[in-house]
Amino acid sequence: MLRWVHIAAGLVAILAGFTALFAKKGSPLHRRAGDVFVVAMITLTTTALYAAAFVHPNRGNVVAALVTLYLVTTSFLTVKRDVAVARGWYVALMLLGLAATARAAWLGMLAVREGGVDHFPAGVFFAFGFVSLAGTLLDGRLLIAGRIEGAQRLVRHLWRMGTGMWIATASLFLGQAKFFPDAMRSSGVLSVPVLVVAGVTLFELVRTIRRKRVAKGRVHAPEGPGLSP
Repeated sequence: MLRWVHIAAGLVAILAGFTALFAKKGSPLHRRAGDVFVVAMITLTTTALYAAAFVHPNRGNVVAALVTLYLVTTSFLTVKRDVAVARGWYVALMLLGLAATARAAWLGMLAVREGGVDHFPAGVFFAFGFVSLAGTLLDGRLLIAGRIEGAQRLVRHLWRMGTGMWIATASLFLGQAKFFPDAMRSSGVLSVPVLVVAGVTLFELVRTIRRKRVAKGRVHAPEGPGLSP
């Protein structure tokens, strides 16, 4: 039963994620697809976490599930609740990120010594640890500031949700490649969805940051003589 719930959640997450990825940002379709994606991802990561901890123990999958859950939930919270309203949730999720970072770092060092842990090389653990550490440091900065607005909020939302979706997409199309036909595996087509998620996420991030800079330039630009705003 757990396996089928996990598989169903994964398929829904991929479909809803790609819908949100290509829908007009801020549109009703984008918001609804995003909500479905988050619910599916929480289901996907919690079932993966339980399975990796108790059913088929795999410490690498535990770290992957923790980091992905952390990224998706913090991204969702960013656009749904202000820090002042949900400070407790922000703190709790930051602690989740810190726990994931510590676990990834410890397993990474263990993998260096033993040549891998549960079929995961050290580099994968350190990559997960770096992502979650970066996220938690930014969480701490946000909690100190007490607020986040405009383009900064969008950037926080985009990179976390995009990274979470990239992990899920890579886990399906590359991590479970053995379940796809030989022709698809040998053609390299399974890499396409993974590259698309990375490409679109980077594009949206760059566009958001550029818009922020343009807006700042307009605000600080001196008015010409005789011109009215």
